[in-house]
Amino acid sequence: MEYSIQETARAAGTTSRTLRHYDSLGLVRPSRVGGNGYRFYDDRALVRLQRVLLLRELGLGLDRIAEVLAAQDARGEGSDPAAAEATLLTAHLELLRRERGRIDTQIGAVQRTIAALTSPHERTGLMNANMFEGFDHTAHREEVTERWGKDAYAKSDRWWRGLTGSEQQRWQQDVGALNADWSAAADAGEDPASEVSQALAARHIAWLEGFPGAPSGEQFFPYVRGLGEMYVADERFAANYGGVKGATLVRDALRVFTAS
Repeated sequence: MEYSIQETARAAGTTSRTLRHYDSLGLVRPSRVGGNGYRFYDDRALVRLQRVLLLRELGLGLDRIAEVLAAQDARGEGSDPAAAEATLLTAHLELLRRERGRIDTQIGAVQRTIAALTSPHERTGLMNANMFEGFDHTAHREEVTERWGKDAYAKSDRWWRGLTGSEQQRWQQDVGALNADWSAAADAGEDPASEVSQALAARHIAWLEGFPGAPSGEQFFPYVRGLGEMYVADERFAANYGGVKGATLVRDALRVFTAS
């Protein structure tokens, strides 16, 4: 049984362009290319596509996915293709189960935090609610390494692991409070140059100065402004400040602070 590239893309929730890109990288080859150039995918190609999509969901980049697939394929050489694919998917299934467990743990932590915040008699017991259970500081290891190099990740990782549990929780509380204050300032319509925004900018910069590996001297303020741009450009960072509106206030306030 074969499926056209359009049928395959539709079923996988992706695009024909993405499938052609995967083909060019050698990640997912079509089982057959017709005389008219149309690509077709059989069951084995569909299984390989599923493996790629699973690895993407786990946060791996395409280069890393190619390495993982090559290593897995090498281990499966000489065995029955169907059995080899089943073995590989079993490994993927275990990864997904772990990821589901981590997400379930995070959901529970957030639910407990909501309960603590909305129950008057528990308002002072957030730490007892295990509000940070399930959060993994290594989740963005690959992206940090790609952006700033292995040394930057290694330094931050050593710093984080060197903190005690209470120090880690206090750090997370502090950054959570800073982010919430930025979001509140944006909702209040604060100007980037206002006293409130500039006080937050000072707190933000003091927080950044505490990171191991952060540049010093003349390089520090350009680094700060570059981070501000990233807060706005990347929706994951913007979400920390309530969205693009909050992230824009952070960026602009940091610009004002570093310029003065």
